[in-house]
Amino acid sequence: MSRSHVLLTRRLPAKALARLEETCDLEFLDGGALTSAELAARVPGKHGLVTMFIDPVDAAVLAAATELKVVATVAVGYNNIDVAAARQRGIVVTNTPDVLTEATADLTMAILLGMTRRIVEGDRLVRKGGWKGFSFDFMLGSDLRGKQIGIVGLGRIGRAVAARAKAFGMRIAYTRGRPAPGDDAEAMPLDRLLATSDVVSLHCPLTADTKHMIDQPALARMKRSAYLLNASRGPIVDEAALAWALENRLIAGAGLDVYEDEPKVHPGLLNLDNVVLVPHLGSATTETRTAMADLAAQNVVAVLSGQPPLTPVG
Repeated sequence: MSRSHVLLTRRLPAKALARLEETCDLEFLDGGALTSAELAARVPGKHGLVTMFIDPVDAAVLAAATELKVVATVAVGYNNIDVAAARQRGIVVTNTPDVLTEATADLTMAILLGMTRRIVEGDRLVRKGGWKGFSFDFMLGSDLRGKQIGIVGLGRIGRAVAARAKAFGMRIAYTRGRPAPGDDAEAMPLDRLLATSDVVSLHCPLTADTKHMIDQPALARMKRSAYLLNASRGPIVDEAALAWALENRLIAGAGLDVYEDEPKVHPGLLNLDNVVLVPHLGSATTETRTAMADLAAQNVVAVLSGQPPLTPVG
């Protein structure tokens, strides 16, 4: 039996590569961010494509991939893939849900504490020699207990964040999603969630409806004492509007793990003390990234062997 040919836009952990190499010949693209044209030039003759969320698998790429059977993205979100165009060509698209839920929720809480207790700001101050010793009212932050966290997108990750926030004594409000059975989270429209929450945490997918969902009017609705946290997709937040809101103290602070034009960050955010900037580390643990890669590999092997995928999208 002839072996399938699979193109990977990045190298994966050894476990995933070993799984693929049992039945497939592999080719790698390790040149960093790819354009659609660059990817389209490499997909002809390939039966499988393993991508990251930053790789543009658009209609032009799919048109060039005349033998392609499966696109496996090593991520939960798949807004970088033209799923409709893939479906028209009979190409299966898969993602890696569930396996990164806990790691992303953990990082969300780390950013939340970093914002509200001013941990990153304090670290910078100590390193540059600005700390002069204990003072009773020095760098006061904000408690979490008794505060409301408004979760935009109560899916797998949103519910995991809610469970952690509840353990810290927070009240849970949400929009876009449904709570797990037995949860006492309160559903509310986005406008009310923005106006009443002490922390607004974004965990929804990037779509035409959610792009720049958090713009100047949305930020102006938030409490001046509130914090914004984005661990979903960068373009959900209008970064220019966020810089404006932070500079004018319309909100207390923000924490970002994702950005509109990664790896670029809006310059207005870089010098602000009331924003925590994280380099897209939501799923960045050894265990989680290994599990994500292995799931993507399993999806590719399944489809190319004539079996149904484990985690199809669409």
